[in-house]
Amino acid sequence: MPATGSLAFDMRNRETLLMVADSERDANMLYAVGMFVPDPFIWLRHRGRDYVLLSDLEFDRARRRAPHCRVLSLSRYQAKLRSRGIQRPELAGIILLLLRERGIRRVVVPQNFPHGLAAELLRRRIAVKTRPGSFFPERECKSAAEVRKIRAALLMAEIGMAAAMQALRRSKIGKDRRLVYRALPLTSERLRAIIDAAILQAGGLAQHTIVAGGKQGCDPHETGYGPLRAHEPIILDIFPRSQKTGYFGDITRTVVRGRATEAIRKLYDTVLRGQKLAFQKLRPGTPTAQVHTIVQTFFQNEGYPTGRRNGRMEGFFHGTGHGLGLEIHEAPRVGSASAGALQPGQVVTVEPGLYYPELGGVRLEDVALITRRQPRNLTRFEKVLEV
Repeated sequence: MPATGSLAFDMRNRETLLMVADSERDANMLYAVGMFVPDPFIWLRHRGRDYVLLSDLEFDRARRRAPHCRVLSLSRYQAKLRSRGIQRPELAGIILLLLRERGIRRVVVPQNFPHGLAAELLRRRIAVKTRPGSFFPERECKSAAEVRKIRAALLMAEIGMAAAMQALRRSKIGKDRRLVYRALPLTSERLRAIIDAAILQAGGLAQHTIVAGGKQGCDPHETGYGPLRAHEPIILDIFPRSQKTGYFGDITRTVVRGRATEAIRKLYDTVLRGQKLAFQKLRPGTPTAQVHTIVQTFFQNEGYPTGRRNGRMEGFFHGTGHGLGLEIHEAPRVGSASAGALQPGQVVTVEPGLYYPELGGVRLEDVALITRRQPRNLTRFEKVLEV
């Protein structure tokens, strides 16, 4: 008798899977076909074989770029329906024809499957079931090829970070501690443009890059605005997507242009030690929530409590990390409410942070590959506080 997990995997393999989405924005579709298509199309997996139904515009490209899929012509299916008296074939009718040709009466769809299409298929006596959790659970553990793609995207992030560090080092300290670069004020917006342009030249796309100085850094998702100042922490969080593969990189560094105060030095050192502690716990079988709890407890014991004060959160109030791949945030999560244990092949960020309005914020982020022994840090970029 097979183990329960093996039986569940066998049952999943017997299911007929259906998706309707574009692969520019839908990570599951990109994972399934391995090529970018900007408009929604039909993907079907039946009896271990993958099918894609595409327009004539994409047909030949798909045959080259997705050789694992049988490519079907959308126009031919539309012509079949017109020959049956349907003047304006709709997507639901095309899907129904595709399924009926193969004797399919039951499909499993992702949770974001279009509601209107699902309702129409149900009306036409096709059983539609939503798969709970991840549509492709195997996405959570990366292949060697996927790890290389993540590392390439991470290199793009590091190129952006290097451009930022160079601009900060070459900046001058002007009146009111404001930074000046090439005779103009160095603002969050300007430094973000420098970062994003460097990433673009490296083949990546950066969106919402974080350049948050001083108190702005106490909101972990504040992108930052206005003049940057010397002698206070600046959080640089860069997470580009490769234009070629769709995989993401992610890196965060906190720097001070000039001299950091003793309080900031201590805060930085504590976050750095917290990150090293998290890395020590990244072993297969370790509950993800446990990794987070260990870091949070360490911060508490070092005199950095977490809680609400004066109407806002301070301390360490976000997760220690998250999965990284075709989405910037994907399974597994590493936080207080996360479930499950670490497995070999998972790629996760390790990004503890501490935030206090009177000091500013400090966050450091590297990317780790979980292996059967110790984790492998995929990030190469140096960590320095003062530049």
